[in-house]
Amino acid sequence: MMRRRTTLLTGCTGLVLALGATACGGGPVSAGGGDKALSGQTVNVAGVWSGSEQKNFQKVLDAFTEKTGAKTQFTSTGDNVSTVVGSKIEGGNAPDVVMVPQVGVLKQFAESGWLKPLSGAAQKSVDANFAPVWKTYGSVDDTLYGLYFKAAHKSTVWYSPDALAQAGVEAPKTYDDMLKAGGTVSDSGLAAFSVAGQDGWTLTDWFENVYLSQAGPEKYDALAAHQLKWTDASVVEALTTLGKLFKDKQLIAGGQKGALNTDFPGSVEKVFGPKPEAGMVYEGDFVAGVAKDQFGKKIGEDANFFPFPAVGGGKAPVVSGGDAAVVLKDGKNQKAGMALLEYLATPEAAAVWAEAGGFLSPNKNVDLASYGDDVTRATAKSLVSAGDSVRFDMSDQAPAAFGGTKGAGEWKLLQDFLRDPSDPKGTAAKLEAAAAKAYQG
Repeated sequence: MMRRRTTLLTGCTGLVLALGATACGGGPVSAGGGDKALSGQTVNVAGVWSGSEQKNFQKVLDAFTEKTGAKTQFTSTGDNVSTVVGSKIEGGNAPDVVMVPQVGVLKQFAESGWLKPLSGAAQKSVDANFAPVWKTYGSVDDTLYGLYFKAAHKSTVWYSPDALAQAGVEAPKTYDDMLKAGGTVSDSGLAAFSVAGQDGWTLTDWFENVYLSQAGPEKYDALAAHQLKWTDASVVEALTTLGKLFKDKQLIAGGQKGALNTDFPGSVEKVFGPKPEAGMVYEGDFVAGVAKDQFGKKIGEDANFFPFPAVGGGKAPVVSGGDAAVVLKDGKNQKAGMALLEYLATPEAAAVWAEAGGFLSPNKNVDLASYGDDVTRATAKSLVSAGDSVRFDMSDQAPAAFGGTKGAGEWKLLQDFLRDPSDPKGTAAKLEAAAAKAYQG
């Protein structure tokens, strides 16, 4: 459900008003500006969002309609975006714009010849409003196709302030300190961590944060592109580090067996639900949405986060995910579709969803005041301040057979490692065998 939600600076006001002028030097807000030049046209948009996410994105689409006169129609694809979009293209019913949740899928779309490059105006907005790394993740073979509108900050450890206060521990700054603090929390009667081992994607996120901090961004990039083998010593070291946590039955709610029977929403419930079993849960900024919407927690008071701590002598990691808007060549209304992307590239568009909640923008010119609470503002600031040191979720960059399939590839192998973390070297060899097969395919 939350797999890719993929379900976070000042210098310009977030709301630029509907003047059709440039937004922070970011190029036209949309084709036609405020003169309703697109009246009578409809933009068909497809994306993974449903429920409150779809409702909040609709507010952004409505603001676009208000500005340009173009109507919009949103279709929720569920998580199988590539399959749904592929069948729509084959059936002669392609959407104009797709919100793509994975770098690997964007690459697949571009290599299939489905995408239009971003217009000059949209590219100017990207250059003005985003760190270059987001342009890199939106590009295939040096052509920019994707505009990153919504981001996830996947380097946040969420905790119950009560649980940490009762144990007498403060938010840790290093990974070793985090395990030490976890031991103290365990001694006070609650398990330290709730781990969602039933959802293999959460384990890939654990690995990626440890690996990025311990091995550094260059090796992270090389491993993500499979230019570095998973049998590399740096992978074995990261697995060994992760194994220290996985094998400590005191630290994990329910031990390894309990973790393997806990899905993502269940992991949040074990910390923020009516019967807490753990003090902390690691996952992205979207933990806050579950804690707030499902368990009535006030973010900043009943639920808070600390940044995923630095491992060894490395820097604290910032791993992200995100949804990129692309325009399809086979869409019936490409001009209006591109106008929508030009609008989504502005701080104004991002501010609409930021005010609604459950959203982070990688746009550095969104006014932080647009966000509804201090914790979300802190998360957004952390993401934007990381600039080019942000790294996109590694498994999202991999072929789906390795990095995005339930019961297979990296998801399954890390579940096996959680079950028995005694052989990091053997796990690395299995990961390499699965990766080699998937990347060749």
